[in-house]
Amino acid sequence: MTVEKFENEKWRAKEQGINFRLKAALAMIEKGPVLDLGCGDGIFLALLKEKGIEGCGLDISEVAVEKAKSRGLSAKQFDFSQNRLPFADNSFDSAVLLDVLEHLYQPQNVLKETARVANEVVVAVPNFNSLPARLQVLMGRVPENNLAKKGHIYWFNLKVLQKMLLENGFKIIDLNINTIFNRRILLKNIFKFLAKRWPNVFALSFVVKAKR
Repeated sequence: MTVEKFENEKWRAKEQGINFRLKAALAMIEKGPVLDLGCGDGIFLALLKEKGIEGCGLDISEVAVEKAKSRGLSAKQFDFSQNRLPFADNSFDSAVLLDVLEHLYQPQNVLKETARVANEVVVAVPNFNSLPARLQVLMGRVPENNLAKKGHIYWFNLKVLQKMLLENGFKIIDLNINTIFNRRILLKNIFKFLAKRWPNVFALSFVVKAKR
């Protein structure tokens, strides 16, 4: 199965909801234009539009792109994992890659192109070294983020993400961490503290803003 077919099948069955990574990324975007790489059905572009920020998106899935266009959003089918981005240098104030890099064989190449066309980047990735993942391995189970249905190829933790961003000209200026027990205030605060001290153990995912 090709990546395009995999993504098309996923988007035929999937409807995105507003979640942690979208809220965290939206708070980090101050102005446009914004390039949404891996825009999916356009939910983040729609949130930007509500905020009065101009944006456009690229995605390998024609199904997802059609869904985005049906919302009146600017989206185009394009495989940016294999091709140079179809934009001039410094075309965008920001670019976003929300749960995208872990689906790519060569994410560093996409970040290099992103640095060419945008001044800032907002990236969200799951933490493949999280405490739940470690416990699932100890119990003889495949961690949720490693299941075949996820389509994850490249495994990230915060250290790997920081290094890759630096190698491609970006320095992290903001970080938001998602943890377990988000609906229980006391436990949430405890795990937020632990995640700040040991992010590669206690974070479920990371959303970072980085600047050239």
